[in-house]
Parts: sequence; structure tokens; C-alpha cells
Amino acid sequence: MKSIFICNNEPVFHTVYTSEMIDTLKEEANIDSKIYSYNDIITSNGKFNDTEYLFSTWGMPAFTEDEIKKHFPSLKCVFYGAGTVQQFARPFLNCGVKVFSAWAANAVPVAEYTVAQIILANKSFFVSSRLFKSEGHRNAKVKFKEFPGNYCNKIGLIGAGMIGKLVIKLLKNYKFDVLVFDPFLPDETAFELGVTKTTLNEIFSKCSVISNHLANNEQTQGMLNYSHFSKVGKNATFINTGRGAQVVEKDLIRALKERPDFTAILDVTMPEPPEYGCEFYSLDNCILTPHIAGSSGDECHRLAEYMLEEFRLYTKSKPTNYEVTMKMLETMA
Repeated sequence: MKSIFICNNEPVFHTVYTSEMIDTLKEEANIDSKIYSYNDIITSNGKFNDTEYLFSTWGMPAFTEDEIKKHFPSLKCVFYGAGTVQQFARPFLNCGVKVFSAWAANAVPVAEYTVAQIILANKSFFVSSRLFKSEGHRNAKVKFKEFPGNYCNKIGLIGAGMIGKLVIKLLKNYKFDVLVFDPFLPDETAFELGVTKTTLNEIFSKCSVISNHLANNEQTQGMLNYSHFSKVGKNATFINTGRGAQVVEKDLIRALKERPDFTAILDVTMPEPPEYGCEFYSLDNCILTPHIAGSSGDECHRLAEYMLEEFRLYTKSKPTNYEVTMKMLETMA
């Protein structure tokens, strides 16, 4: 078989690859409709010696370099219809196999979610809706008038990778002064994006909304701590759709307890969900969502479409868009 579908979670696979997409790949990639698991591969006795292309998504098995060399000696590419490839990519890359990821497709709903939260936060949606119920219409209205709205105020983005850049693009529809912390963002790129590079301290002290989009790696774990959260301005909002490990959560809890006007919107935590008894559950100014910013429902179909297009480009010897390199793994989510 020249190509195969591979995934350890068949129901999840079908949320990404529709029957129409499977039919298209059957025709274009010489593939059958069976979804193979890790156990199918390692017990295959040479069945996949001629396989050149793997198509997968969430639930992609991790293989060692020896397993790849043994079971996929002809493999050229992995097309991963999802975002991060950190858990499986390195052995493939070390074996000379190209890895493509639909991280750009997964970035779209995260950016849309983020911008929606920014707009609502600046309109006091999270605070005034809570106060309306607990203290009445009048007090909620008074509090609402303290918020800046969505014109000419500062938005802080931590990280300007694929998602951060999409957020910047979507924010062009509004008149914001966007501040960015990203040591890897070249000055000329920041100029082209129309944003101002600055420090974490300045972002937390000057911005009405701060949104985290850092890549998840050893260097970023625990990067956001009390020294930052204690600097937020009046009625500021912190949004985290990055990773929970980047936040020192006890420090965030401390800041939220000290500053009832400070709101945190957490789509990710460490661990997920927060442990029983964590004060995130009881703090009125902490809003938890169950990791919903990424692709869901029909949005997941976009992931497979991106990988189909990469396959077409690669097999026609044209430049591809979403190949992952070992160097990229150092900074990407």
C-alpha cells in the first residue's frame, strides 16, 4: 500500500477525515479506508514495506527510530491533520521522513476564540454579567463604565507564532495598539505586522487584555508569574489559550484574590482539568473553559483539507507550506 491511515483513536480520526475526504484520498493517494493502529503496524510482518505516506490526526502513534526503519523502510512523509507534533515527530525526522502538520488550520479557531474574548473583555462582558446577577443592574452598569471598550487601547500578545500572527491579523479590524513579547520575532516582521515589540512587564502593566500564545517548551514553563500578574492595570483581563504549564498558577491565584477587578479566562491549565479543590473553581474572577479554543465540530475538517493540499503540492514537486523541521520543534507549540 502506497499510503495508509494511521491512528490509535478511530472515532477521533473520523471527526477530522470525512467520508468525502477519505474517498478523495483513496483516489489520489492510493489508500484504503482502514485506520491502522500502532499494534497493527508492529505486528505487520513487512506489510507496510512499500508505504510512502501516512495520514493521521490526534491519536497518531509514537514510534522509535528502529520501529520506523523496520516497518516503514520506504516512508517519505507523515501528513498530520492536527496541530502539535512534539510527541511523535523527532524519530521520523531523524529517519529522513518529512513531517507536515495542520497547525495553521488549528490556529484559525484559536485566533477567532481569542479575538472574541478580547472584544468581550474590553466591553466588561465577564465582569458586568456576573455583577448583574449578584449585585443588580445598576452596579453592573456602573462597573461597565470603567472599561475602555474597543477603541485605541492596548492589547498585549505573548508569543507571535502562527496563532499570534493570526490574532494580530484579525485585530486589524479594530483600532488597537498591539504590544507583543516574542524574543524570536524579528524587528522587521514586527514592523510589517504593525505591532510594537516590548517586554513582559510592559505588556502586563499597560494592556487592558493580555493573551498568552507561547510555545510549550522547557524555556517557557513557569515563565508567567506573580511579578507579572501583580502589575496588571485596573480591570485587566488575562487570557490563556497557550499551555497551563507556562503559568505559575499559585501566583495567578494570589493575584486574582488580591485584585477582584482582575479577570482570568483560562482555556488551559496544568493539569487539565485543575485538581479538585483548586481555587480556580471558587474565584468569581476566574473563568474556566474545557480547552475549547482549538478545532471542534466541522472546524476539524479544515485540518484534513490542509494535509490533502500539502500532499498534492509535495507529490507534484511544488513548494509546500507546513513542513515541520527539527529547528521548528525548538520553538513551536
